[in-house]
Amino acid sequence: MKIDTFDLTTTAPKTKKSDSVWVVFTTTFITIFLAEIGDKTQLSTLLMSAQSHAPWLVFLGAGAALVTTSLLGVLLGGFIASRLSPKTVEKSAGLVLLLVSSMLFWDVIHG
Repeated sequence: MKIDTFDLTTTAPKTKKSDSVWVVFTTTFITIFLAEIGDKTQLSTLLMSAQSHAPWLVFLGAGAALVTTSLLGVLLGGFIASRLSPKTVEKSAGLVLLLVSSMLFWDVIHG
């Protein structure tokens, strides 16, 4: 039976018994933390904090934005995972990343 609406309470089946809540949480935290260190978002918040002289307000605004974008990513990922096979998602993501990297490479070469 196929469900036409996305249910927030459903979870994907576990692939391994070792995938505990803490393993998933820690892996996600470390991956996102390392990806965000020194990126343009962090540099932007650094500059906003220095200019506004209100670091806690910048922290709250940036934190709310990160939580919101992460929520959108999780919801969209759950929706896509319920509609497409993992292999299709992997191939599509690979093609999108290849396209983006090609465009960036083209921009660097032809600036």
